[in-house]
Amino acid sequence: MIAPDKLAQWHRAAPFWISLGLLPLAWIGAVYGGWTVILLPLVTWYFFAALDGFVGLELENADLTATEDDLFWYKAVTLIWAPLQFATLFGILWYTTVTDHLSSLEKIVLFFGIGVISGTVGINYSHELMHQKDKLERWMSDVLLAMVLYSHFRSEHLLVHHRYVGTPRDTVTARYNEGFHRFYPRVLKEGLGSAFDAEKAMLARKDLPWHDRSNPFWKYGALQALMLVLAFAIGGWAGIGLFLIQAGTAIWQLELVNYVEHYGLTRKHLGDGKYEHVLPQHSWNAAQKASNWLLINLQRHSDHHYKPDRRFPLLQNYTEEDAPQLPYGYPIMTIAAMIPPLWKRVMNPRVKRWRERYYPEITDWRAYNKHATPMPR
Repeated sequence: MIAPDKLAQWHRAAPFWISLGLLPLAWIGAVYGGWTVILLPLVTWYFFAALDGFVGLELENADLTATEDDLFWYKAVTLIWAPLQFATLFGILWYTTVTDHLSSLEKIVLFFGIGVISGTVGINYSHELMHQKDKLERWMSDVLLAMVLYSHFRSEHLLVHHRYVGTPRDTVTARYNEGFHRFYPRVLKEGLGSAFDAEKAMLARKDLPWHDRSNPFWKYGALQALMLVLAFAIGGWAGIGLFLIQAGTAIWQLELVNYVEHYGLTRKHLGDGKYEHVLPQHSWNAAQKASNWLLINLQRHSDHHYKPDRRFPLLQNYTEEDAPQLPYGYPIMTIAAMIPPLWKRVMNPRVKRWRERYYPEITDWRAYNKHATPMPR
């Protein structure tokens, strides 16, 4: 029998296991085809948006004295997702090549849907895992990122984004009035180089060349090549094509979230390339309960940047007194981000109010942003 305390821990963690319910939907689409191939985006985006409206907000905070043992079931779901996603992705890739009941369009839509969950859930779980010290967790993070050909995200996120968030040095801090359709190509262009430069600089501080075998880019390349070889071995060039649709969709989902998380928020420039410390006010917070179940509290992003080492169940929610609030959860906000006029109508007034609240002494933001300089590498 399960001990009462373990059972209680499971009940508290159970809502965060809701993501596993998305995996059978991928198989339903693969087996039945037709309209079922759109189940994954329908449920991931619209069902959770509706569920947010139904179940409301989660404003309570977890006890920060919880031990690792108390967090077992929370940690477990992030660890088992990687093998389950791997089996689903390559299992369906194999299934669609040995059966002929799906049209080419159905296959494309199906793998678009798989990309929605490998981005919404998979990359999000890899984000949680990459922040941990345990080697198994960090390896699972690398495997998840390799499945979407975005391995450099780990280096970019840990070495660049967390250090430079809210400054011109951070590629993925969306600038005020920058539409997603300008933000996205900029991030794709700058992110890889930024991540590589950060690893190169770290090696240089150890008097090692960039091509030293300790550079994680060697591992990134090997894992990504392995995924592509496996996709080709299973499905040939068609398999590569479907795999790339999945990976591209996942990357798009990630960068949509990155765009939302820090849009228009900046840290104060103190002069000489120095900026104030990262505070909860430098990330948008969202307390929608259902989408935080799906995204393992990613929307408590203000606390994540303030205390990056906290596991997701311990992330704290902030009120309007301490952090800017999104009007809706990520499922709705990412859809709005794809419609720049709508996004700016909703978010620009909020950014202006944020500026007045936290930095009333800055009256000309265009001049301020022009003179604020990137931190030295």
